[in-house]
Amino acid sequence: MHPSNELIITLSIMFGVVMILTFALLGRLVARKLEIPTVIGELLTGVLIGNLMYYWGYDLVVILREGATCSDIAGYALSGHSWEEAARLALGKDTGIKIIEMLRGPGGSQYMQVSLAVDLFSHYGVMFVMFYIGLETYVISQLRSMKADSFKVALIGALAPMLIGLVVISLLSPDTSNLEHIFIATTLGTTSIAVTASVFGRLRQKHSREAKVIFGAAVMDDILALVMLAIATGIAVTGSAGIGDIARTAAHAILFIACAFGLGPAFLRFLIWLLVRFDVLEAKLFVSFVLVMVFAGLASLIHLSPVVGAFAAGLLMHESHFQSWGDVNQKKHSIRELFAPLEVIIVPVFFILMGMEVKLETLFDWQIVYITSGLIAAAIIGKWLSGIGAPRKVNRLVVAFGMMPRGEVGLAFAFIGKSMGVLNASMFSVIVIMIVVTTLMTPLLLRAAIGKHSQVGAT
Repeated sequence: MHPSNELIITLSIMFGVVMILTFALLGRLVARKLEIPTVIGELLTGVLIGNLMYYWGYDLVVILREGATCSDIAGYALSGHSWEEAARLALGKDTGIKIIEMLRGPGGSQYMQVSLAVDLFSHYGVMFVMFYIGLETYVISQLRSMKADSFKVALIGALAPMLIGLVVISLLSPDTSNLEHIFIATTLGTTSIAVTASVFGRLRQKHSREAKVIFGAAVMDDILALVMLAIATGIAVTGSAGIGDIARTAAHAILFIACAFGLGPAFLRFLIWLLVRFDVLEAKLFVSFVLVMVFAGLASLIHLSPVVGAFAAGLLMHESHFQSWGDVNQKKHSIRELFAPLEVIIVPVFFILMGMEVKLETLFDWQIVYITSGLIAAAIIGKWLSGIGAPRKVNRLVVAFGMMPRGEVGLAFAFIGKSMGVLNASMFSVIVIMIVVTTLMTPLLLRAAIGKHSQVGAT
């Protein structure tokens, strides 16, 4: 390669990296101005720049838009296929030819390196995103104080949309695999309570009866999400959706989670005992990292996704484990504050890259439009039914709407499904749209329901 061409391509890639980070921060800023969830702002920004720059022919975006499938090209090529065959197997005829022309061009090796680096970043990124989500809730202590009403709301809110979604996707897309049906249904069952908490906070309703039911349900919802993710990814890893295989995978998943919550605290105490002479900030960072890696590795050993282990690690971590260093409330930095760079840089970039993988052209198909509409309806109705589990003295409609958003939890599920090859480009785009719609609807519906029933908020 001529030095000047190599320099131009290197500068183009560097510009692209800076551009992605800049747009990630802009997406977050615009979302805050519009009072919508920041993760949705970042995702939609990624969708916008990904599709626009793809049609403008920006090579780096063309590569990033394909996500992990570019890595699959190298895998097929190493297994004995020609580069042309490898590209067609991984991406289809038209896109495969376009990608192979780029990889054979003057900057091909650099683009492949970028693709592999982004693939690695995304896999570790989603692990730490799920760990960070898990940090939001300290499950061990809160499960003991959870009310039966919250348990019923969480259980119905997880199972109802899953079952309805499974029926809808089976009817509207009978040709897709059972694995894909299961993963789509699982994604519909997720809940991201951060959006609801934000709305309650702005309306000064955080201490209302409805909020207490929803926040209690969020604790159980995290456990259910972990179980659903473990089972869905376990099925994807084994590649079989037979009843016997599903039962075996479910048993492995439940056993892993039971061991994680049963033995995890003891392992945490052991790690902390080893580091008792270190500074508390060093201990918090080291223990968190080791816990994520160990749990992720153990999950992989029993054919579950490493993300399951990372999520479980986040659910276990809490400031109370570090009482050896004195009053945790007097410490300079909490675990969440120490992981702030994760939220400021890694999380926005992860969701920008995820948005770039949404291919809007796949939606120019009436069958895909029908599937999208059907899944949105299933997602709304399923969560609306969760209000049945709330006690009569509260506004069940507020509870139902509060359980509706999927947010970053659902998006992480969708990414995992796509990266594992379970969700194709069309279904991935459908799921992302469903998540965006239900998450954006939540603040509007909650405000309307709370405003209509002024009695909400009484304790």
